[in-house]
Amino acid sequence: MSESVLNKFLRYVKIDTQSKEDVETIPSTAKQFDLANLLVKELHEMGIDNAAIDENCYVMASIPSNLPENHPKYGTAPKVGFIAHVDTSPEVSGANVNPQIIENYQGGDIVLGDSGFVISEAENSCLKSIIGHTLVTTDGTTLLGSDDKSGVAAIMTLAQTLQENPEILHGEIKIGFTPDEEVGRGADKFNIESFGADFAYTIDGDLPGELNKETFSANTAIITVHGRDIHPGMAKNIMVNSVRVIADIISLMPKNKAPETTEKYEQYLHPYVLEGGVSKSTIKILLRDFVTDGLESEKVLLEKIIDVVQPNYPNAKIELEIKESYRNMREKLEERPEVLKYLWEAAVMAGTDPYWEPIRGGTDGSRLSAMGLPTPNIYTGGKNFHSRTEFVDVNGLNKTVETIINICRLVVG
Repeated sequence: MSESVLNKFLRYVKIDTQSKEDVETIPSTAKQFDLANLLVKELHEMGIDNAAIDENCYVMASIPSNLPENHPKYGTAPKVGFIAHVDTSPEVSGANVNPQIIENYQGGDIVLGDSGFVISEAENSCLKSIIGHTLVTTDGTTLLGSDDKSGVAAIMTLAQTLQENPEILHGEIKIGFTPDEEVGRGADKFNIESFGADFAYTIDGDLPGELNKETFSANTAIITVHGRDIHPGMAKNIMVNSVRVIADIISLMPKNKAPETTEKYEQYLHPYVLEGGVSKSTIKILLRDFVTDGLESEKVLLEKIIDVVQPNYPNAKIELEIKESYRNMREKLEERPEVLKYLWEAAVMAGTDPYWEPIRGGTDGSRLSAMGLPTPNIYTGGKNFHSRTEFVDVNGLNKTVETIINICRLVVG
């Protein structure tokens, strides 16, 4: 009997695959190989002998077309890819994940063990729409890893389903698992030519129905302040405290352009890493806008803030560096309307009442679309990613599996 997507998910989340920022190598952490190697082993056990992993922790596999010779699309059906990432966010620990299963959820707040963390109805209006469903939560001590082990489990269930049900006609199906998506490098070593898909879908989204064809365009700003340290007892007119300089810069960032005060298509600046001491301090700031040109206005805003602060600390050296992260994938996707059409129709067939929602973030699909592989994003049933209050609706995850099977069917007509 086929293993359920839930059982696959529970097995995968127990493997710590947390990635790490500011590491030159890919993968950024060797432990991502633990899950990737397991996936290759399981694919081989399904009979997908071509599944392989490379030195950078990219897993690729191909399921041959089973179309009969008399089928209208025999030999011409497009090759469709499905992609998910194995790593979890550096923001919260992914070690020793202890998933909690709630069957037949009956509403109300969900207390996460003895951690003091709660998934509250007040913050999660979606809970009212999933009463009666099976949920998986954390115990409040780690994240869950639904982002993106839900996507991994869904694709592995797709592979298993196609292998065990040859009556489901499909063209050639490509499977890909990437490392380091959470640190913005999931597509860095992705070999599109070797993957061999005509178009693909990342399985890395939210609750059922939400489909994604556009993401933020993204840059990262790094502000470094060089000061001068000396014993506080003899610091007058000598010490230059870079911590104070950084604090002034942060205080001038507009609060109405923060993640916690914006939504939908509104841009934001998000200071998210602060390190340093008296002699040197560094802050990393996420710059996000759905219009790529808007990133330039955010850069100009930071330059103006630095111009205001610098005269107050004439002996401090303030440096601003901008690094490109990814770009909105909508323009590339709209060049291939059939890719979006298959997704929409598959979601309708699954009964999910689909709608397009912009991603206030990015996926591997952002980079892959820019690289020439159109790759919109599909829901997983997960919520509250990168946090201890993360959870997944198993009913929604089953809808994900149903949706991607529908795509395989639709592509061959």
